[in-house]
Amino acid sequence: MGFLLFATTLFSACTTIDLSESSESDRGAPVVRKRPPEKRVTVPSSDKTTSTSPSVVQPPSTSTARKSGGYYQDDGPDERIPEGLLDTPDAEPRIEPYAKGPSRPYTIFDQTYVPITDNRPFVQRGIGSWYGKKFHGQRTASGEIYDMYKMTAAHPTLPIPSYARVTNMRNGKLVIVRINDRGPFHSSRIIDLSYTAALKLGYVQNGSAELEVERLLPDEIKRLQASRRTDAGLASKPAMADDIDVTARPVNAPAASSVAAEAGGFFLQVGAFSQQQNAVSMRERLLSTWPQDLPQPEVVQSQGAAA
Repeated sequence: MGFLLFATTLFSACTTIDLSESSESDRGAPVVRKRPPEKRVTVPSSDKTTSTSPSVVQPPSTSTARKSGGYYQDDGPDERIPEGLLDTPDAEPRIEPYAKGPSRPYTIFDQTYVPITDNRPFVQRGIGSWYGKKFHGQRTASGEIYDMYKMTAAHPTLPIPSYARVTNMRNGKLVIVRINDRGPFHSSRIIDLSYTAALKLGYVQNGSAELEVERLLPDEIKRLQASRRTDAGLASKPAMADDIDVTARPVNAPAASSVAAEAGGFFLQVGAFSQQQNAVSMRERLLSTWPQDLPQPEVVQSQGAAA
């Protein structure tokens, strides 16, 4: 059982900081749980424009920005890793009110950060890392407890809570995470992912990777929710391998042929997936730039689809 994504075309022929509000007495300076100082330095503030077009924030042009690196000192994976983490579903985007505390400007290591509180598009490329057992069970900036086995992330300025699509630029894998923490405060890092998110993106062993971070705006979240309702009848199947191919490639697809025949036109297969959510995520990514004069791509369930 697999899931195929088709476009039918008709032809007429991490320092962790506590910014949450727990009482009147702790609304002053944020509580900072310091990571090793040699691993955490200042990072320039993120995009501060109010343009309605997506802004691509490039990593700092310093020598440290190009360094590869492992996870934080004294951090890393737990001694006992739960099984089946690669089958963990992505975060399910929802439209949520922003937390007041994490939305305020704050200063860490003499650098002031101004969190985003509007609906501006945001795209950022650079080196991402992950944080694990050292912070597992601690409070995040949102006040929630950090769980290294959930699909979450820390970012210096993205709204809390919000959702982002994160893509590994080397292998094309992508995940959706919930932003619920602040960090990393390092000149060569743009985001800290949870252990599981980094595992699904394929860079746990390396400790870091070149990533693209794209904020999910309310309109796209509504489309994702509508797609989930539309595809609720499709049964999902756990991935059979670590690698999920999200690139377009030809496979035998009898289900797609029937779709095209009924429509009286031709079909173009964009990809084949063993998990329904991956197919839906790719469909939504295509819709963001899809021509309005063409029929929208569809997710089709097929027996024996290539994974």
